[in-house]
Amino acid sequence: MTDTRDTGLTLDPKFDRDGLITAVVTDDASGEVLMVAHMNAQALDLTVETGLAHFWSRSRQSLWKKGESSGHMLRVTDLRIDCDQDALWVKAVPAGPTCHTGARSCFFRRVGREGLSSVDAAD
Repeated sequence: MTDTRDTGLTLDPKFDRDGLITAVVTDDASGEVLMVAHMNAQALDLTVETGLAHFWSRSRQSLWKKGESSGHMLRVTDLRIDCDQDALWVKAVPAGPTCHTGARSCFFRRVGREGLSSVDAAD
């Protein structure tokens, strides 16, 4: 493999045509998937600089710091990029529920043959 993006130690995110990269956020302690969002270059830079998760809202077309209005910020403990630098893994300590619905995780429903069902918090 000769692509230094894939094998080197230089940060060179492969943003999509909209200038975004997918970010998967997990709980640092439990490993639970908390949310999936997108970052642009500014959100990534602010996340690295401040240690607090920042994202780009596709619906509002604006930068936002997670928990800015609720106080439920995500303190980043580890930030990793995948092999071809087109996805991020954000390990974080949540200061409260992560989902805008008040749920701990945005993934609180299971898809099955009968449709959706609630996922138990201990599940």
